[in-house]
Amino acid sequence: SKGFRLTADDIYSVNKASMKDAVVLFGRGCTGEIVSAEGLLLTNHHCGYGAIQSHSTLDHDYLTYGFWARSRDEELPNRNLNVRFLVRMEEVTDRMAAGETADEIVRKAEAEGKGYKAAVEQMYYGNQQFLFLYEQFDDVRLVAAPPSSIGKFGGDTDNWIWPRHTGDFSVFRVYAGPDNKPADYSPENKPYKADRFLRISLDGVDENDFAMIMGFPGSTERYMTSYEIDDMLGVSNPNRIFIRGERQAILWEDMLASDKVRIQYASKYARSSNYWKNSIGMSRGIEKLNVKARKQAQEAEFQAWAQQNTVPEEGFITALPKIKEYVDGRGEIDHNRQYLAEAFLMSVEALTPCRSFMGKEKIADPEKSKQRLADWYKDYNAPTDR
Repeated sequence: SKGFRLTADDIYSVNKASMKDAVVLFGRGCTGEIVSAEGLLLTNHHCGYGAIQSHSTLDHDYLTYGFWARSRDEELPNRNLNVRFLVRMEEVTDRMAAGETADEIVRKAEAEGKGYKAAVEQMYYGNQQFLFLYEQFDDVRLVAAPPSSIGKFGGDTDNWIWPRHTGDFSVFRVYAGPDNKPADYSPENKPYKADRFLRISLDGVDENDFAMIMGFPGSTERYMTSYEIDDMLGVSNPNRIFIRGERQAILWEDMLASDKVRIQYASKYARSSNYWKNSIGMSRGIEKLNVKARKQAQEAEFQAWAQQNTVPEEGFITALPKIKEYVDGRGEIDHNRQYLAEAFLMSVEALTPCRSFMGKEKIADPEKSKQRLADWYKDYNAPTDR
């Protein structure tokens, strides 16, 4: 009735190419879209920001001025950046309820022998668990990025604000080996041949055109109880806003004083400020929309139902009181833990190379370890960290 013309199989199918093969997991947690038969990929500017920053120098400041490859030879490879295509997904809630751990399920899935990567993700605030099986491509090259005056127009002020007027895009290309399968970076690799890609219409849009969203959300907090909202508004968000605000002020001062430091710390600052701004807006929105009172009304309705329709052994009557007891009891612990994590473990950069040598499996390949540390030190400034 809204104008949707695809079938369920057009969106997700394990037997034929479908939209799941064109909408990909980009990097650690972003969405990308394959938009050509030769592996061209669109994603957000802020999702490609780390890659853009890694190639930026005082002589080639792609962050400020943008970048556009004029030929395939000019496309820039990126270490530690990958794209994952969804092969299939299945619910594993019953398996985990029976005692299997997420790690065990992942190991079994990856042992199928096809080189796939697996992950178990929580859905519906932990009430269901799903196994995702991916084909991971590690040769992903930067094709284009607008200048930051377009890609980050409005900066922190406009972030998490709608409507947002910014050209928030960057362009990459996925490369594959001669068999169109994942391969380490090589000049001999060819653009990935996509069975399914999204075609971009130049016809514009009309009022009431159908639109939908498909991608890779990290999580949802819409199922929080009123007690958890109390904790968010009273502990976690205020802590994050204060600690990150203090740290960002230090970074910003050094970044303004030196173009070298600005380039080194641009991505680190952006990562920190993203959820700093999110926490500010989240708290404001929850209070403005009176979400806590609405949750309390739902909980009162549930409790009344539980008392009328269940016996104590079934657990429904005691469920909410147990959640409240747990949330109230963890408050001071979470407060201290968050300060330790945000102000020390995540902020003191000198700890990062130390962590690199804490597990012998991380240094099994000395050359890769050297390269990883070299990449890290390229964007490290000791006086700023101090």
